[in-house]
Amino acid sequence: MNDVSFIGCNASFEKSKVVLIGAPFDGTVSNRPGTRFAPNRSRLESDAIETYSPYQDEDIEFKQIHDKGDIEIPHGNTEKVLSGIQKAIEEITIYKKKPLLIGGEHLVSYPAIMALYKRYPDLHIIHFDAHTDLRQTLYGQKYSHATVMRRVTDILGDHILFQFGIRSGLKEEFEYAKKHQYIEIASANTITSIIEKLQDKPVYISLDIDVLDPSIMPGTGTPEAGGLTYKELLEALLTLKGLKVVGADIVELSPDYDHSNASTAVAATLVRELLLLLS
Repeated sequence: MNDVSFIGCNASFEKSKVVLIGAPFDGTVSNRPGTRFAPNRSRLESDAIETYSPYQDEDIEFKQIHDKGDIEIPHGNTEKVLSGIQKAIEEITIYKKKPLLIGGEHLVSYPAIMALYKRYPDLHIIHFDAHTDLRQTLYGQKYSHATVMRRVTDILGDHILFQFGIRSGLKEEFEYAKKHQYIEIASANTITSIIEKLQDKPVYISLDIDVLDPSIMPGTGTPEAGGLTYKELLEALLTLKGLKVVGADIVELSPDYDHSNASTAVAATLVRELLLLLS
């Protein structure tokens, strides 16, 4: 358990309905490393935000949320990292609690999704990101932050992945997404159109922080111009409130690339909104 917990996450594990957990791993990052520091720094920065969200008129302090701390990461052994994350998430879901995972790089989403897929075989993914993350390999590696959603769809199949804000990737990644999944390029304007399709379906939200424009979120490993505003992202997230959201993650904050700490503050606020969404 960390010395510091995320603000308002004061419930015991036994009494909780939502469990916050960190995965400080950045072992496959291909550009700027540092996402391993995000879980702890997000907790520290959370002390500067309010527990109350005026957007949702809810307060995480009055929800049953537990901060379980960080998963132990054996750096240098990606296979053990993935199996350890999956086991940690399974230990949460076996008690019918909803996990919110703070990365770390985007590959940490894969074992979290696999853990939930074991419980919900009809799982669907809503993915906010600047990048497609649909490569078959990166530098010859099958498991990478740039391949994570391809590995997910290898298992879950076609028409289960709904991507928003995407504006970077190989041409073949975009072609695959258009044919086999759902993709909206550089915006989230059509998110309302998928709500009816996902009614009564278990949904996992994967939020890569670089979906935001670098003017808002410079503290990330691979910033891409032309991103969403904070308001656009928040409105998209709130559109999902009526869905059966069973888990979520927020990944790719690399706090040391923004010495103002503004990126970390934005990420902490998004953690609060995701916790309320899960609650």
